[in-house]
Amino acid sequence: MATIAHSHNHEHHPPSPRERPQFDIFAPLRRWVDGIKVKRAKFAHIICTTIPCTCPFERNVNFLGRLLFHIPPLCKLNPLYEELVSLRFRALTYLADIGEDISRYC
Repeated sequence: MATIAHSHNHEHHPPSPRERPQFDIFAPLRRWVDGIKVKRAKFAHIICTTIPCTCPFERNVNFLGRLLFHIPPLCKLNPLYEELVSLRFRALTYLADIGEDISRYC
């Protein structure tokens, strides 16, 4: 029978910030958005119209033909960003599956 040698290091190290479980206040809302089913074309069109395909806030600020600064995509600061993008994708997929032209939403 094989035995496994264990090192008996009795030092206790507090978990690093990455290892600590974090309370996510948005978790219930994220699960709710992820659970939204797209079952009607009208609802899918509303989603695709409401949720933009790119962040409308990202832009370059130019003056006299020179770039002064770049405003990053602030949408990524939204705690539900990934879930909303996923919902929009599900709506686009639904519309494509029922044969509708989705090019106006891309």
